[in-house]
Order: sequence, then C-alpha cells, then structure tokens
Amino acid sequence: MAEAAPGRTVWILAGEASGDVLGARLMAALRRRDPTLRFAGVGGTRMEDAGLRSLFPLRDLAVMGLVEVLPRLRHLSRRLEQAVADIAATRPDLVVTIDSPGFALRLLRRIAELGIPRVHYVAPQVWAWREHRVREFPGLWDRLLCLLPFEPDFFGRHGLDARFVGHPVLQSGVDRGDGAAFRARHGIAADTPVLILMPGSRRSEAPRLLPVLGRTLRILMATCPGIVPVVPVSPVVADVVRRGVADWPLRPIVVTDLAEKHDAFAAAGAALTKSGTSTLELALAGVPMAVTYRVNPITAALARRLIRVPYVAMVNLLAGHRLVPELLQERCRPGLLADTVHRLLTDGRSAALQRAGFRAIAASLAAPAGDPDDAAAAELMAVLER
Repeated sequence: MAEAAPGRTVWILAGEASGDVLGARLMAALRRRDPTLRFAGVGGTRMEDAGLRSLFPLRDLAVMGLVEVLPRLRHLSRRLEQAVADIAATRPDLVVTIDSPGFALRLLRRIAELGIPRVHYVAPQVWAWREHRVREFPGLWDRLLCLLPFEPDFFGRHGLDARFVGHPVLQSGVDRGDGAAFRARHGIAADTPVLILMPGSRRSEAPRLLPVLGRTLRILMATCPGIVPVVPVSPVVADVVRRGVADWPLRPIVVTDLAEKHDAFAAAGAALTKSGTSTLELALAGVPMAVTYRVNPITAALARRLIRVPYVAMVNLLAGHRLVPELLQERCRPGLLADTVHRLLTDGRSAALQRAGFRAIAASLAAPAGDPDDAAAAELMAVLER
C-alpha cells in the first residue's frame, strides 16, 4: 500500500442515531490507519465527540415514513443543497454516506459530477421492498459496504459490487453489560422483572409508539407486580421521550448513556422494541423480545404493497423463521403486547429458544477478517489509495 498522503479529508454523513454510532466508530478506525485524516460532514453527538463539526444537526434528517416526510420536504431539500455546496467547496478526498438512503443516495447522485470517490456504508434494503430501485444504483458509489451476509449475493445478481464487512453491533459492547450494577444503581431487587421498551430513535416515530407502550405497561402492572420499565433512547430524542412518558402510570427509567443501556439490557428479562438495529442489539445481549411498530395507516398500506420479505424483524430474516413475535400495526395493541411480554418473562422455554437462535445469528454477522469497523475502514482506505 502506498504511503498515506498527509491531511486528507473525508466528508462523512450520518442521517440518524444508529448511523451516528457507526460513523463515530468508523472515524476512530480510519484514524488508527491514518492519524492525519480530517473529517467534515453531518453527524450527531457521537461523531462530534470523535472530532466532527457537523454542518447542521443530525435531527434535521431523522424522519421516517412517507406521510411523516412530506411536510418536511422543503426543509430536507434545503439541507441537501447545503450539503452539496459544502462538498463542492471542501473538495474532500472521499465522501462516505451512512445508511439514510432517502437523503444519502440523492446526495451521492448530486455530487457525481465532482469526480470525488464515494462510498455508501449500510446497503439500501431494496431486497425487502422496491427491488426495481436497484436499476438506479449504478454510478452512485465506488464501493458499497454491507452489514448483512446475504446482501453481496443480492447486489451481485444485479451486477453491483458489494462487500460484506460484518455488523458493527458485534463491537458495540451490548453483550458485556453489568445487570447487577444496573439494579444496584436504581435500587431494583434481584427478583424484580425489568422490561426494556424501545420506541425508536427518530423524533417522528417515538411519539407514535409511546402511548401504546404506556397502556401496555398499565396492564403489566397487574400481571407482573413490581415490573420496572426502562426506555433506552438516543440523546437526539430524549426530550421527546421524556414528554411522552410523563403521563404513564409508572414512570420508566430513561437511559441515554450507551454503557448504561448495555447494563439495562443485562438486567432485563424481556423487551418490546421497534424493528431495526435494536433487534440485533437485544439479540446479542440475549434479551428475549417481541417486535412491535405502528406508523401512519397510509404509510402502512403502501408498505404492505411493496414489501417482498416474509418478516419485518431483522432477527427473523437472519434466522429464516419467526424466531421472535412481530406485533405490527393493527396487532400493536396493549392487551396483545402485555400478554406477549408476560409469556416471555414467565415461560423459560420460549426465552431459551429465542436465545439459542440469537447465538446463531451473532455468528453469521462476524466480519470475514478482523472487526467490522476495521474491515470497513480497510475498504475506505483502499478507495482513498486508489
């Protein structure tokens, strides 16, 4: 490999909380390979802690769902123009976009004429819905980095080069929490059931799920006396969540610190979570779970027509069967959710079956060589050196 040129700039974009975590780890891995690298772009608190001065707040991009996005299209368009202008002015040596395909792919397309190498990290999940969009991808990036082991084959069938780099959840420390310490800090007895509630990392989605979780908790207070709810959230949505739980019958412990979240997972007997990366985190921590979600009915109707996979939960897709319950949309009802949680907390066999499946999933997510962030950094450095 050629000697690294000093002072090169990587322009990096994360559009949501999970991407902020990936971006911070990636920045650290890149700096281990080249300490002279400079960073510009858009990120959240974790990327800013790693040395990024964000062009604008990450929360401006953290919107999900067709109906939810529509009122903010003009604002998102302005942010896109701002990002394009900054890249054109900065002329970085590499542009890296992380997940958030609605914004990131538009950005990659807009800057194609600048001739700057581009890498997209976290493959668009077109294998799940709108597969025809693959035809739009040639020319958008120089390299596509995948987190899921089946994705390179999918994109390969469409003539696109994609590299599996392993899933960063394996490096998150989520499986190394201290449950006893969490219980001691919060005065929770060893035999008291702890329930994790994860309403989502976007400001637009958490308010939709919080009311039904609150009503579920009211039922569980009768069937699982003494239950302690814990709501781990990104700092980006912490204020929204705190307002949303203010009228709950039992005030939950709201956790924003990453290490504290991992300790809460280790203390938990079960979880109710939205779909997404949170299911992989809980699986790695060995927390039995059910997946639930509720979006605008119009968004849900459109999604049902477009989705081409049998499951919504990532753990179920990787397992190849319904390992964890999926209680979505009209099944996202307090009574059903409460019954499901009660079973997970009291039925040892159900919990054990889930945990056995989780171990197999974790093995499938390992990087081909080294750690996932180092594997991703190696791919980026190869593009830089080229």
